[in-house]
Amino acid sequence: MAKYTSLAKDTAIYGLSSIVGRFLNYLLVPLYTHYMPRESGDYGVSTNIYAYTALILVLLTFGMETTLFRFAADAPCAGSKDKPATPATGKLWADTVFTTAMAVVGTLTGVFLLCMFGFITPIAAALGYADHHEYILMMAAVVAMDALQALPFSYLRYQQRAMRFATLKLLFIFINIGLNLLYFVVLGKTSVFYVFFINLVCTGFITLLFVPGLLRVHWHLDISLLGHMLSYSWPILVLGIAGILNQVADKIIFPLVYPDTAAATVQLGIYGSCVKIAMIMAMITQAFRYAYEPIVFAKAKDADKGEYYAQAMKYFIIFTLLAFLCVVGYMPLLKYIIGPGYREGLGVVPIVMAAEIMMGIYFNLSFWYKLIDKTIYGAVFSLAGCAVLVVINIIFIPRYGYWACAWGGFAGYATCMTLSYLVGQRINPFPYPMRDIALYVALAGALFAIMSNLPEAWPAAAHLGVSTALIALFAAVIAGRDLPLRNLPVVGKWFK
Repeated sequence: MAKYTSLAKDTAIYGLSSIVGRFLNYLLVPLYTHYMPRESGDYGVSTNIYAYTALILVLLTFGMETTLFRFAADAPCAGSKDKPATPATGKLWADTVFTTAMAVVGTLTGVFLLCMFGFITPIAAALGYADHHEYILMMAAVVAMDALQALPFSYLRYQQRAMRFATLKLLFIFINIGLNLLYFVVLGKTSVFYVFFINLVCTGFITLLFVPGLLRVHWHLDISLLGHMLSYSWPILVLGIAGILNQVADKIIFPLVYPDTAAATVQLGIYGSCVKIAMIMAMITQAFRYAYEPIVFAKAKDADKGEYYAQAMKYFIIFTLLAFLCVVGYMPLLKYIIGPGYREGLGVVPIVMAAEIMMGIYFNLSFWYKLIDKTIYGAVFSLAGCAVLVVINIIFIPRYGYWACAWGGFAGYATCMTLSYLVGQRINPFPYPMRDIALYVALAGALFAIMSNLPEAWPAAAHLGVSTALIALFAAVIAGRDLPLRNLPVVGKWFK
């Protein structure tokens, strides 16, 4: 258990910044869903444009975040034959990897901004916002700055500077919430314009805070290293594109295929607001990824790496299932996060959360090919999942609306996860404890079925009481089988 302490500690710090930040962002969901009427479709516009920006961000970062960890963690000796020569090893090598990656991202970002500002009229018209060029331009600037921030944030993770990482993330959130409260509550604004404007201001401020640190970096562009990095990163880019499409393709496709054009943004707003509740799972997955990814590459040469990866997978699944049950069980309270006009879509939350769990499992499985530099497999798996999602959305959105979006994501991630596991266990197998995992999945499924079928006539207090008892049962099984209370940090001493 002791060897997982570092992972747990960093996950807790990243998780705190992610969970607290997302929780504070949840305050914006009732704000927007109360101040932006459902009929205006403004929340749907926000959901749609943010989907495009998420996709563009993946294109601009070009897989360089993972590539940074892969190359920075393995500094060559002077004159190494398998890697380009570099001025020095250690920190200078890491700086060289970082600055070479930044050259790629900076170049792509500059080209992107030139295209956006030079061809804004046809681009805005193609996206359906011919009358609102300002929406597109503001978000183009935001995604450009996000791309430039991505590698400095990753470098903080590589350096295990979790507190600095968390501070900057939370600072963005606090400023963002403060300005939103000012504009929407104090000044009474109701337009989505201010959502984009505030994001632009906050992102610009955080970008400026990175400047002093960047000035202390040893900047050195290594052309030979660049070739190695691009060779490694392009399959990750394909994987990333397919992966982000699995998350946002439904929100991009929806307005294009929904039969009632006028109602499309309204329905998308309902779906987008309800999905915010399901994003609790995304927070956990993201926190785990931030802490886990650098450690995976650092342990790549350890003899016990397979056992470590397998056990980390088990604990990830256990705690995401616990989070799933908590969200479902306390839905009578969590539903108040969104405005009354948007709550009709709450039924999609368990489906989207299950999809997020599978996405997290797929991320864990991805290391079998990343560690042997066969990232092309990830691209193939993600493209297969993306194809399933897109087909389901195009065929079924016209008939079933946002329910097709939820089930499309579920099917897409299930495809990625299954393919990666089956192929990985043949090429580079890890000893995943499948029997233990199956037990927890079956137990969580049974408890979810009970929670979902409680009589609707029961008062909310009764629902919450039964759900709490079922969640406690699941937690008791965890403590009895895999995580004795005496092993918990701080409080464990009381159970020895």
